[in-house]
Amino acid sequence: MSFLKNRTVLGVICIVLSLLISFALTPLFTQSVSQKTTVIRVVKDIKVGDAINKDMIQTVEVGGYNLPEDVIKQQDTVLGKYAEADLSPGDYILTAKLSDTPASENAYLYNLSGDKQAISVSIKNFAGGLSGKLISGDIVSVIAPDYKKQGLTVIPPELTYVEVIGVTASTGYDTDAGEQSKNEDEKQLPATVTLLVSPEQAKILAELEAGGKLHLSLVYRGSKENAAKFIELQDKVIKTLYPKPAEQTAEQTAQSAVPETPAASMAQAEPENPVQEAGGE
Repeated sequence: MSFLKNRTVLGVICIVLSLLISFALTPLFTQSVSQKTTVIRVVKDIKVGDAINKDMIQTVEVGGYNLPEDVIKQQDTVLGKYAEADLSPGDYILTAKLSDTPASENAYLYNLSGDKQAISVSIKNFAGGLSGKLISGDIVSVIAPDYKKQGLTVIPPELTYVEVIGVTASTGYDTDAGEQSKNEDEKQLPATVTLLVSPEQAKILAELEAGGKLHLSLVYRGSKENAAKFIELQDKVIKTLYPKPAEQTAEQTAQSAVPETPAASMAQAEPENPVQEAGGE
């Protein structure tokens, strides 16, 4: 290592290193910094839960150096997705800030298939909504006092088993999803309960809501599989009480398709009481 003590050798080594940095490493670094790539940038304020459309974003070309790995570079990846966080103009959109489904607030309203509807009923008093204990997924029965002004308190057969899909306070926040207002320190009591029902059930609930008289009782709380059994049983009752026109037509067609026996045809053709007719002559 004695040669390192020679100033001439050290000078040559420093010159070689500087040339290596200047003509090899620096160009590579400059090239990586100047390399361009396209990314998706926000042009309008986007709030949590908003569905992203073309008016909210733009495709821009920026330097590719030091960009986050999960930055989104194609519009198709963004359009139709939902924001998981608030985004401001100029922000790049990251994969972690997007969701295929809406935010937890009102997410159940995006799962309606068209066969059933969501309808809310008011909780007139603390006891009427199970003292604020109802949560999404509960199976309840709707009790109707003085049903149809007949003086009887009944559980209509159409509303024996109904699924709760939302419980909302007067502030508009769902009390069973932790969506309390930031200004409220205490849990808000439910003001309405949203139920998943058929059109026939919705009409009855609307009548009860207009009359201001209904009470909810908890039937089941547990696994989705067992809850589905209650709803399946209720759906069968609805189909029995309200057969669809197509089903009625099918039954009538089946009955009319039964061939008439020759004996029956002859009986219809003959007088009902030939003895009386003979006596009348």
